[in-house]
Amino acid sequence: MSTNVLRTADGWWVIRGDRAVPVDTKAVTTAELIADRDAVREAALSGEAGTPVAGLDALSPVTTPCRVVAQMVNYRSHARDSGFTGDIPPAFFRKASGSVSGPGEAVVRPSHVKFLDYEIELGLVMGAPLPVGTVVGERDLPTYVAGLVITNDVSAREIQLTKTQFYESKSYPTFTPTGPYLALLEPEDFDHLPDLRLKLSVNGELRQDRTLADMIVRPAQALTLLARFQTLDPGDLLLTGTPGGTALKAPPKPVEKIGALLPPAVKWKAFFKSQAKNPHYLSPGDVIAATIATPDGRIDLGEQRTPVTDAK
Repeated sequence: MSTNVLRTADGWWVIRGDRAVPVDTKAVTTAELIADRDAVREAALSGEAGTPVAGLDALSPVTTPCRVVAQMVNYRSHARDSGFTGDIPPAFFRKASGSVSGPGEAVVRPSHVKFLDYEIELGLVMGAPLPVGTVVGERDLPTYVAGLVITNDVSAREIQLTKTQFYESKSYPTFTPTGPYLALLEPEDFDHLPDLRLKLSVNGELRQDRTLADMIVRPAQALTLLARFQTLDPGDLLLTGTPGGTALKAPPKPVEKIGALLPPAVKWKAFFKSQAKNPHYLSPGDVIAATIATPDGRIDLGEQRTPVTDAK
């Protein structure tokens, strides 16, 4: 069974029901904690009553600096929403690790951003070095992946689309809420990854709801493809794509064909004028709730709740 770990300003905690037991470790970073799994196991098996989880202020269980890499268009439902047809080549992009924030920290919309979007994603936290050239099979995943986290790949869509700039549009501070829990997996837990269901709601309205069965490139293949050019180390984070249901959707094909004939400035002005009528983009005062779990609760990454605010 997986073990859920919470991080606060005071250290690391193992979650047991509604109680949290402190981990007796000197680990400061996520990589150091992963290397001290014995201390985690001791806390999980201890008879200590623990502290109410509700009284703890959770930080991101992924410490920074670290590498943050993300997969693009990796769920069939998201591909349909985005207007893709046929085979979709695997693609990756980087996010600044300064975008990583806590599971209850507010998502801050920059003053120049109007079209702020959400993308729930399963995050893989590396537990061992992944050198360039590594080939990862399904049975090799426990060797390289230590655990899982909820992430939200928050996106400034007008930056992403008009500049074709993923790095900037997804790297502002607070644009990668992470946690609350780092679920440290045992080898047998990996067989249950396809059962994980990702759900995201805004103000109580369900927007995204899919299992990993909707995923195009599964984790082992993704790590193999990534290792063709990118080294990863313990504590690094791979976001594995988002299901359909984001605010941004491709326009109908006839509209898209007409838009392709227009000068870029005119095309984007018309597109965002239509997007201004879309009520699903995030606004100050909204609250995003995200969960990832298997139906039987064997793996349950907790609930992430992040309010949205404007930059002051």
